[in-house]
Amino acid sequence: MSDNGRARRVAITGIGAITPIGLTREGLWDGIRAERSAVREVTRFDASPFRTRIAAEVNDFHAEDHIEARRVRRLDRFGQFSVAAARMAIEDSQLNLAVENCERVGAMMGSALAGVGYAEAQLANFITQGLRAVDATLALAVFGGASSCNIAIEFGVTGPNSTNAMSCASGTMAIGEALRQIRHGYADVMIAGGAEAPLAPLSYGAFALIRAMSTRNDDPARASRPFDRDRDGFVMGEAASVLVLEEWERAKSRGAHIYAELCGYGTTNDAHHMTAPLPSGAQAARAMRMALDDAHVAPGEIMYVNAHGSSTPLNDPSETLALKSVFGEHVSRLAVSGTKGFYGHALGASGAIEAAICALALEREWLPPTVNLDIADAACDLDFIPRTGRAGRPEHVMSNSFGFGGINACLVMRRAS
Repeated sequence: MSDNGRARRVAITGIGAITPIGLTREGLWDGIRAERSAVREVTRFDASPFRTRIAAEVNDFHAEDHIEARRVRRLDRFGQFSVAAARMAIEDSQLNLAVENCERVGAMMGSALAGVGYAEAQLANFITQGLRAVDATLALAVFGGASSCNIAIEFGVTGPNSTNAMSCASGTMAIGEALRQIRHGYADVMIAGGAEAPLAPLSYGAFALIRAMSTRNDDPARASRPFDRDRDGFVMGEAASVLVLEEWERAKSRGAHIYAELCGYGTTNDAHHMTAPLPSGAQAARAMRMALDDAHVAPGEIMYVNAHGSSTPLNDPSETLALKSVFGEHVSRLAVSGTKGFYGHALGASGAIEAAICALALEREWLPPTVNLDIADAACDLDFIPRTGRAGRPEHVMSNSFGFGGINACLVMRRAS
């Protein structure tokens, strides 16, 4: 809390992104504006044994461009994504950590699977060549906390630190919890987001086994199609996105560029099923209401929602019901899009990507489309901005993330002013 007892405002002053459609903040935005999907056939490993053989891969990422070579060797791909995206965000914010009180700077990240993909590769080495063939950094590289801890080590920040593993809501929850750290005075700056590098045979195959992923192998770029009548599952992706969050007045006083104000956060649990959402969307709706209440924003003030929009048969209709419940008659004037058709579903990183997109949409006054939405499902009858984006100047936007285990998380942002 501030000295006068009021909760402190929180600014977004930095954005870092490593995604299949772009490797920087501008790369991400240019990829969204291009309105093309990055989903292709899997090249990272042999996917031929699986029903699904497509994914959204990050290409042309070189960790050495962002991290010293000696450090790169100690990080798996998930860790490299985390640190590299954090560096981008810090540089974008123009924070000088050399002069900051780093006890007031923290890191919070989210990841569903952390370093599981790297562990798979090391297990293969163990089986074929024995223990001596296993990388000595394995134990330190694969645990979930490696994301935020490696960021802290890289940049010397000693404030609040955690990495959550709450499935596909992880990145959103990390940003929301970081908001609380600043708002209530535990930190002045937080480095927050999500990272995921799940494209490895066992991790990928596990999702194929439960038939959660699209099998549109003959047309990969059109496989992820949120809210479309012919959707048949999500498409796995890899990515990282990190935001720098900063107490509003200090950001203004140092002349920082502010993309948007992060002003609301809510999270609930369906307590229903490990993979299927609560059909009514009641707890997803409650998370949205909590975020609105936290932001002191009325439903009618939201003009755009970046939906979770996973492109699964069950999630999209339940999210539609939740939106109708929260927004009532205003829902007919609400613009909504699901952007996973661009970059796949990067699990714990997805919400952080979408938070970045929301901040940029507020600043740049353009609302991204739902690519591949050709014929809307009858149960998904809102304005989902099909195929082509549009100009728009919302004052407030919302970003939703819903994950396995029934986790629901929601953020609300306000135009910077």
